[in-house]
Order: sequence, then C-alpha cells, then structure tokens
Amino acid sequence: MDIFSRFAHLDEKLLELEGKLSDPAILADQSQYGKVAKEHSQVTFLNNLYTRYKKTLQEIKENQDLLHDDEADDELCAMARAEIVELTEVSERLQNELRAALLPRNPNDEKNTLLEIRAGTGGDEAALFVSNLYRMYSRYAESQGWRVEILSSNPIGIGGFKEIICLISGNQVYSKLKHESGVHRVQRVPETETQGRIHTSAVTVAVLPEAEEVEVDIAPADLRFDVFRASGPGGQSVNTTDSAVRITHLPTGLVVSCQDEKSQHKNKEKGLRVLRARLLNKMQQDQHDRISLDRKSQIGSGDRSERIRTYNYPQGRITDHRINLTIYKLEDVLIGKLEHIIDPLIATFQAESLKTLQ
Repeated sequence: MDIFSRFAHLDEKLLELEGKLSDPAILADQSQYGKVAKEHSQVTFLNNLYTRYKKTLQEIKENQDLLHDDEADDELCAMARAEIVELTEVSERLQNELRAALLPRNPNDEKNTLLEIRAGTGGDEAALFVSNLYRMYSRYAESQGWRVEILSSNPIGIGGFKEIICLISGNQVYSKLKHESGVHRVQRVPETETQGRIHTSAVTVAVLPEAEEVEVDIAPADLRFDVFRASGPGGQSVNTTDSAVRITHLPTGLVVSCQDEKSQHKNKEKGLRVLRARLLNKMQQDQHDRISLDRKSQIGSGDRSERIRTYNYPQGRITDHRINLTIYKLEDVLIGKLEHIIDPLIATFQAESLKTLQ
C-alpha cells in the first residue's frame, strides 16, 4: 500500500478541526483552543503539501501522455520532456517532505531550550571558547528570530566563561539544536602562546528542552535553598547582599546555582527553570532506558578525546565526526551561520529514520 495514502483523508480532518474551532465550548477554553488551532495549522500544512504532490504527479502524467500523442510536433515534445525532468525533481522533493511528515514527532521539538556550555579540558583557553560558542549560538538564534536569555554564568575575567546557561525561546528551537549536545573540541594558537604552538581544548554543550511545571512535579520538601553573595570574575564580591541562590534537589542530588540577577527572587525563579529542565531530561533518559541516568551521559566528561565536533582555526576547518562532515567555513559558522552544520545533521538523521518507512 502506498504510504502516502495516509494523507488521503486530510481534507476531512480539516473540516472536523474547523468545526471544533467554531465550537463555543472550545472557544471558551484557551488551552484547548490553542491545541486545536495548532493541530489545524499542522494539518493544513500537510494537506497543502499533499495536494501539491498529487498535482505534480498529474502534470507529469499529462506530459507523458503528450509524448505518446501522434499529433504532437517535435517542439511540443521537447517542451514536455523538459517539464517532466523539472516536475520529477519537484515530486521527489515533495515526496521527501511527506515522508519526513510521517516520522514520529519528538514531543520536545517545539519547546524552548536550555543551552548549557561549560569549559572542559584546556583551562583559560577552554573558557574563552565557551564565550565563542555562546556568541555563535546567540547569533544563530538571532537569525532564526529566537530570543536568548542568560539564566546563569560564571565569567573568568578575561572574556571567557567557566559556564554559561541560557534559555532560547522561539519556534522549533529544540528541533534544530538537539544535535548540538556533546563535546566540542577546538584547535588553535592561544594569544598567550609565544611560540605559535597549537593547543587543543574541549567544551561541553548540553541542550535540554524547557520543562513546564505540569511536566515535572517537584515537592517543596525535596528542595533545599541556600543563599550567598554573588561573585564576579576572579572571585571578587559584586553584591553586598545575599542575592545568589543555590538549589539542591534532595532526591537526585542535582544542584543549580544562579547569581546573575540582583534580586534573590529572580535568581530563585531562574534556578528553578534550569532545575526543571534537568529533571525532565533525567526522566526522559530513564524512560528510554539509557545506560547512564547521570546527565553527564549526554555531555561527556570534557576530555579532549570525547568529541562530536572539531573546530580547527589554523585550517579554517570544522569537522562533525558523527556524519563525517568537513567544511572550510569556520569564520562563517562562528558568526552564527550554523545552518552549514545543523542542516546536514538534521538531513542525515532524518534519512536514517526514513529508512524504516521504506
């Protein structure tokens, strides 16, 4: 059976959803209305895609029939052949989009995302690269129309960070960034290196879907809150009040610290958002029977040898080791043109998933 036959009744589904959207009971429930409106938008997109696909197949057939028409002259047949080639390319692209639509949806794909970047092996050089990666992701987010909000940071005073955690909000954030988790290795000559030797450092990146309160039930008795004075680069105090907050989730031992805001209340609020995301990530790892329940199973230990990607400055080269992709566009990627890496990653992992539909 043609796998695209699953799209044959989308027009009926649209009528059903349009009826729900005009139902007074659903209109009165904003939460329910939002879910129905979202489904209506998705079904409309798929229905339009399937309609274009069927129309393209029909146009191919009409041109093929023309080639077998004894009354068609050579010029007309030549035009038909050219159109068949062009329409075939369109139909193949639409086929791939329809196949991708049949893949099971990751429920996290449309969620906002916590991006955590930490210095691994390499000391100050690794901390400086944390800053480079944060700038890269921020500019990519800007190009996508996303919003970036720093939740926590630990600067070292020379322009780098031991750690920086931010929330990226927008459309389809997790779906595009989820493959960024892992160890990112950098090879370059540090500014302090007098003999021009190339150093190798490592930075860990974790990408966590933001958790809603209803998804993670945290009992107040399971939390311990400690307050302390925020410190700046080099450890100097930057606040005369105890505004920094450390939150410990007693059942799991997860600890979150937040000191970027001058308000203790705001630091607590941001810290809880980070904690919920980490707990959701842990719960999902448990559900998928992953080998390790520790979130470090996602981001690695930060050792140089555990890497998903290498940024080689002397050669202007970036290599993603998971898909054997090497491009010489380091400067472009570092200023936010991350689609050179993200798009091939998504396409490769999607192609692997599509094999199951053959």
